[in-house]
This record gives sequence, structure tokens and C-alpha cells, in this order.
Amino acid sequence: MKQIFLVTMFLLAGAGSLAQSYSTRSKSAVKRFEKARNCYEMLDLECAREQLLRSIRSDPEFREALQLLAQVSYDQGKIDEAVMHYERSLELSPGENPDGYRLLAALTLQTGDYRRTLEHIETFLSFPPEQVRNRQEGLLIQRNCHFALSAIQHPVPFHPESLGDSVNSDYNEYWPCLSVDESLLMFTVMDPAGSGPTGRRVQEDFYYSLRSGGGWRKRINAGSPLNTPDNEGAHTMTADGRVLYFTACNRRDGKGRCDIYRSERVGDRWGTPVNIGGPVNSGYSEKHPAVSADGRKLYFTSDRPGGMGSFDIWVSTWSGDRWGEPQNLGDSINTAWMEQSPYIHPDQQSLYFSSSGWPGMGQGDLFVSRLGPTGQWSEPENLGYPVNTHNDEIGLSVTASGDRAYFASDRDSGTDTDLFTFELPVAARPVPVSYMTGRVCDSRSRIGLEARMQLIDLESGELVMELGTSRPEGEFLMSLPTERTYMLNVTAEGYLFHSEHFAFSGIYEKIDPFRRDIPMERITEGSTVVMNNIFFDVDSHSLREVSRSELNKVAAFLLAHPELVVEIGGHTDSTGSASHNRMLSEKRAIAVTTYLTGQGVPPENLRAIGYGDTLPVGDNETEQGRAKNRRTELKILKISVN
Repeated sequence: MKQIFLVTMFLLAGAGSLAQSYSTRSKSAVKRFEKARNCYEMLDLECAREQLLRSIRSDPEFREALQLLAQVSYDQGKIDEAVMHYERSLELSPGENPDGYRLLAALTLQTGDYRRTLEHIETFLSFPPEQVRNRQEGLLIQRNCHFALSAIQHPVPFHPESLGDSVNSDYNEYWPCLSVDESLLMFTVMDPAGSGPTGRRVQEDFYYSLRSGGGWRKRINAGSPLNTPDNEGAHTMTADGRVLYFTACNRRDGKGRCDIYRSERVGDRWGTPVNIGGPVNSGYSEKHPAVSADGRKLYFTSDRPGGMGSFDIWVSTWSGDRWGEPQNLGDSINTAWMEQSPYIHPDQQSLYFSSSGWPGMGQGDLFVSRLGPTGQWSEPENLGYPVNTHNDEIGLSVTASGDRAYFASDRDSGTDTDLFTFELPVAARPVPVSYMTGRVCDSRSRIGLEARMQLIDLESGELVMELGTSRPEGEFLMSLPTERTYMLNVTAEGYLFHSEHFAFSGIYEKIDPFRRDIPMERITEGSTVVMNNIFFDVDSHSLREVSRSELNKVAAFLLAHPELVVEIGGHTDSTGSASHNRMLSEKRAIAVTTYLTGQGVPPENLRAIGYGDTLPVGDNETEQGRAKNRRTELKILKISVN
């Protein structure tokens, strides 16, 4: 699934009609050339190469034979030879084939010879516009040369480290993907799959490795039903490593050439992959999925209509029961060229991707763009040289802490790609993210519960993340972007809601996980829950604006359970007189019930009472204890039976 910068040098109508007129009078050269053409059309490259070499021996100045030999050399991966043969064909007829200089520049760009490339492309651009084709491509190559020459003079720190032989092998490993806690590494391997009539056959399969201490354990084939006799690759995982989205092409249940599939892991086993269907998948190609940490946004590449180039990056949002209509990310990300391999960091605002349309080093460079407060993506920033080179860089994954990245490269062997990690340059880093793990369970039996969890920015009311616990354990893993104060709301069928808040601002440089085990109270008469995200001004019953998110959740809960009659109880610490505290707590309870009735909760279902400082749950001699005592509780008084 790697992008190829196609250089079409051998054209049936290149420097004239090759079938009608040749630049040689040698019948022997023409005869060999015609045989070479037939071999090439039959995809027998060695035969074509042998006949072309004989043709050129008959006439060393046979331009068409040199051009086709350049194409054959290119197809065989012999770029330097392709450059030599095509350059010679142009030297024999300078000025007769203006587009040839653009094609030659595209070739030399793949070798990393930027000064030579710049010379060829400026020759191309010197011709009048009406005499050339694809002038915009020429301008792009020129721009990339200037960018590359400057980038090489200002390299970024880059010291890649191999993941070692527990992960890498003599075969191709690529497309690394990490869980947020960095305990699971999922990747694709071009794996031998037996022999066919043309020799060894290979296929793409998923493997994974588990972290052990400072390294990775021996890799494991993910097995059936995730892996099949077909190819699987270009994948992404939710933060907890439980849901996998990946690309598969030309399958029976596919809607187009390539589709996106989904598999969920229960315990240690991946479930049968399912095509996620429309509107994400279409009659075109959808590939390279990237799911946000909470699973609510799915970024992917597609060549569907409505885009700006050959492949663009799109995004679809989960609506609760299906994926929404995909939206193109627009010209702040996409160009008239190719954008692919998106990766959305768990901070949910840093998008890494590969592009051949933004200023870069060559075929495809890695970029990062930031999502601004107005919902607009910033102009992409090139990750710099030597992270990017004249080769095609693709498939980057960044740790939650934001300081390291994983990628695939053939830099060690020069033949097969292995997985590497490197320290990400500071300018390219995302917002650091930590994570919270825990378990939602019944408060008495401690049996795990299937629950929904929402993480909300307490100041803005923005829903940051929403996810479910695993079945049946009730476990969860939730990523936490730094520099925020969060409200956590947990709901489970048949249980009271759970709420709490915590600050996560400016103190976490690396992953420093929280652990939260969340016991849930069944909905029974007498059960009580503290509404931890209701706040008042000091010594006042005026509700603060940040309480609105919690109050709206409480209202929604009560409207969903009209059979409940509840008490809203206000509590204070022991500061102040007993009469003052009782009056203040009662006014605060009334303020809450007033808000709830304003949201449609029937007044007859609410009771307000102020307890003052008579029911402490903490030590009033400490600030921490007094903070626990200042609270608002919801208690079930009665459950009506219809």
C-alpha cells in the first residue's frame, strides 16, 4: 500500500510515434526494439532488457530504445541506471522533448540528487508553457528542491533505534500502531504464505508484541479470524487496544476496491472482522483508517468524488449507532496531489500524515497539523530532514507522551523494512497525554459492569472522550490530554450515575497513569450518590457556570427515570455557625432543584433539604476533609411502581 511516484518515460507517442517513425535507420536495432516492446507488454522485464541492450549495441543513439530501457530499469528498481539511459536519450535530441526534462527530474528526485534535479526542472520550466504538459508538477518539483536543499542545511535531531529481532525479521514489517499505555504494539508483516506457480507467495498479516520491561516480547501472529488468506494492513487501534480498524482490498463483501473493516478484541482473541459499510466505504477506495482515542472520529484516505486530489484525508463522526457522512478535511490539509496515512494522536488535536503536495523532500513526506479552537487545521509542518528524505515516508505512530515516534524503514538492510523508534523533535510533538485505567463494578458484589464513560472539559463543557468498559470485566483505559480539568461521568443500566472531577494541568511531562476503580450503586430506595461536579461561589448559593454539565446529566438521568422521587441534600463543612451552615446548605439544595425543574424534571419528584455540617464524611480539621464535607448528594427516597 505504498505510494509510487509514477514516472512514465516510455510513451507510445513520446518523441514521435514509435510504431511509425524511429530515430534509427538500423533494421537490426528496430527488430530488437520491437521484440523488447512485446516482452515489456508481456511483463517479461528481463527479456525486454536483453533485447534493448542488443538494440542499443546496434545503434547507441537509438533514443526510443534508451527511453524504454530507462523505463525497464525503473520498473526493476534500478533508478540510477534509469537516470543514465533517459539522460542519454535527451542529450541526443536537446530541445525536442521538453516534457522529458520533467520526467528526468522526477527520476533524479528519487535519488536525492536535488541540485541535479533542480537543473533538469529549470530546463523544463524554461520552455514556453504551451510547449509542455503538467507544468504544475514541474513547479512542485522545483519547490521541493529548494525546500530540501534548505532542510539539509538545518537538520533536526534524529537517531532511530531498531525494535530488535523480537519484532523485526528478514521480511517486511511496517505500519506500527501502539495502545495508549504502550503495552501493545500491532504491526503488519509481509509474511511467506507458501508457494505458487511463480515461486514464493507472500501476504500481509497482523502480528503483535507485548511490552516486557524496557523491550518487546517475541512477536505473535494475530491468527484467525483476523488474519485470512487475503491481505490485511494499514490499521489503527482505539486507545485501549480493544478495537481495530484496518484496510482490506478486493473482498467479496467490499463496496469498492479497498474498504475499511472493524474487529473487536475480547480477552486475548480478535473477533471476526466486519466491513463497516457506508457511508464511510463507497464504490471507490477507502484505506489508511485512523481512529481517535475514544473511537468517535475515524480519519481515512479516499479517492472518492468531492476531494481535491488523487487521495484526500476525510473524517467521519460516530453518531451513537452509525458512522456519519464523511467530511473532507479541506485545503488546510489536502492538496491536488496525494495525502495518506493519517494518524490522530490521543490528544485529539495533532494530525500526522504523509503528503506529496506540501513542500517536502520528494515522493511523500511526514507532516503534522494542529486543530485550532475554531475547528480549523493549521498549515502542515514538515517534520524535517532527516526524518523525511527523498524516499517515501509513510505510517508514523506517536506515543501518548508525545516524545517518541515509531515508523518503518529499510535503512538497516536496504532491502526489507523494519520497525524503528526515535525521539520526536520538540517542534513536532503533540500535547502530552497520560491515561487513566480502572474498573467499573457493582459496589457490593464487585462484579464488573458494562458502562458508558464520558470525559468532559469542566471549564468549556466540551465532550473530550466517550467510551465503554470491556465485557464482562468492566475494565477501561481512557487517554487524558494535559492542561485541563475534567469531569468524569459514568452510567450503567440499573445503577445510579457516578461523577467526579480532577485537575490535570501542567504537571505531567510523561505518562503517569491514574488508577480509578469505580463502584456503582444500584438504583434502590436509600441509595445515595455524591454530585461531585456541582460548585458554588464561596459562602454563597449561586451555582457556578461549570456546574451546568453535571446538572444537565442529573436532569437527563431523572427524566429517564420518572419513577424516582429523590432528595437533593446540601452539606457544608464546620466553618461558620450551625444555623448559618444549615441555611446555606438548604439554599444550595433549593438552587439545584430549581435548575432541575427548569430542565423539565417534575417538581413533585424532588425534595430539597439542608443538613449543614451535621453529617460530615471527612475530618473538619484538615482542608482535604473540609472539601469532602462540602458536597451535594442525591438520595433515592421512593421508587414508584406503575
